[in-house]
Amino acid sequence: MSKLVWLRNDLRVVDNTALLQACQYRQASEPVIALYIATPMQWHEHHEAPIKIDFIQRRLVELRQSLAALNIPLIVKEVADFAAVPACILALTQQYQVGHVFCNKQYLINENQRDLRVGEQLASHSIKLSVFDDDCIIEPGRVLNKQGDPFKVFTPFRKTWVRVYHDQVASRGVPLVQPAPEAITDIDARDDDVIDDRSRSFVTADLHSPSALHFSYPVTNSIDWAVDDEAIRQRLLTFCYEKAMNYHANRDYPAIDGTSCLSPYLAIGALSLRQCFHTLMTEYPECLENPESGAFTWFNELVWREFYRHLMDAHPKLCREAPFHDWTKFVRWQNDENHLRAWQQGETGFPIVDAAMRQLKATGWMHNRLRMIVASFLTKDLLIHWQAGEQWFMSHLIDGDMASNNGGWQWAASTGTDAQPYFRVFNPTIQGQRFDPKGEFVRKWIKELKDVPDKFIHSPHLWLGAHTLSYPRPIVDHKQARLLAIETFKRANEQGKLQGSV
Repeated sequence: MSKLVWLRNDLRVVDNTALLQACQYRQASEPVIALYIATPMQWHEHHEAPIKIDFIQRRLVELRQSLAALNIPLIVKEVADFAAVPACILALTQQYQVGHVFCNKQYLINENQRDLRVGEQLASHSIKLSVFDDDCIIEPGRVLNKQGDPFKVFTPFRKTWVRVYHDQVASRGVPLVQPAPEAITDIDARDDDVIDDRSRSFVTADLHSPSALHFSYPVTNSIDWAVDDEAIRQRLLTFCYEKAMNYHANRDYPAIDGTSCLSPYLAIGALSLRQCFHTLMTEYPECLENPESGAFTWFNELVWREFYRHLMDAHPKLCREAPFHDWTKFVRWQNDENHLRAWQQGETGFPIVDAAMRQLKATGWMHNRLRMIVASFLTKDLLIHWQAGEQWFMSHLIDGDMASNNGGWQWAASTGTDAQPYFRVFNPTIQGQRFDPKGEFVRKWIKELKDVPDKFIHSPHLWLGAHTLSYPRPIVDHKQARLLAIETFKRANEQGKLQGSV
């Protein structure tokens, strides 16, 4: 019987638990087949960015080559949405005489329900489904407080995470990163009895000469992001060996190339969190004991990503667009459509906000400090619901990730974990002056401001030559907006107490 590996957001050969297990479970002469199912209608519902889908298409072409070197064919199917996935997989198991399906767990609600239906469908035909915890370094449910509950605040989560990690490594004695499977040599995966040329979807006749993939979804060119294994590996190594030591000092300055830019690869699983952590620990083995170091600061970011996944698993309501803190349902958002449009197009009159939003629209990526600035501006200065920003980000980001995106937006909006509604209101002008003091980043993305002196680059309307600019004046007064935001959240909190939601 064949073994089928169902790939989702784990598009890699190295450190892929499901793939490795499928190869280890196979008996002599049993083929291993890999499968990826595109779901364009589901992508639309989840606001997936066209540039991310192009990135996935390009990555799948490279992945097919990597799998072909292991004598594992990759089948790529397209169905409308998750509801159509069980029938698709069942048909393939019957077509290729599959007795066992392997996949890595996803923690979001729609994905969980899809997997339950797939499991039921397969079980009714006596086909086994094995699902593995692979997306996190430490699987959800293992990092708990003294009461045995999941953490709701990051810092104690991270401290316990470190302890659990050390215990896990000591008790299991297993390598952090799993190797790629060994090549299958006792069969020819290109034989007709393994892959029927007449019934494949996107599988090419020659698995070693893969063709491009084109899903029924709009795409934006992602060519600036390499997708081959060696380029991805080199990007990780270069960051850890050359930039991580100064990460804490450089990460907040968008004009400096000081961040890893690995988030797109993590988002589609071309790279795993374990690979990142392992490479960091190899270069900086004492970094967990040195919280002032750049290496520890990047480690902290990796654990934030893991924290948001644990939250999604523990609190399914987050997948349904609910706020983490129930009392914030009473926040009276203003939701001004003109203000929202100005924010989306980078025309708010606040240079650091506008430059960031224009970068997002042009490249599908945004510097992390800027993500916090623009999120604070939308939710606090404009009092527009965080969901509008969350959806805009997902529909444009090449590294769009539901857990991280939702977590980041709710953090900025003070509706999520570590909520600080009374002082987490960023001043966009001061943020720009602090992190882009000479306006290098602003001038790159806002050509209208190229002649504005450094002194006025973050407040160009105060410059004597402002009348010559084709750049909008600020759409709100930050001081007044800040006071209104604080008062709005205070009233929501009081109402929540009356309603028993606090």
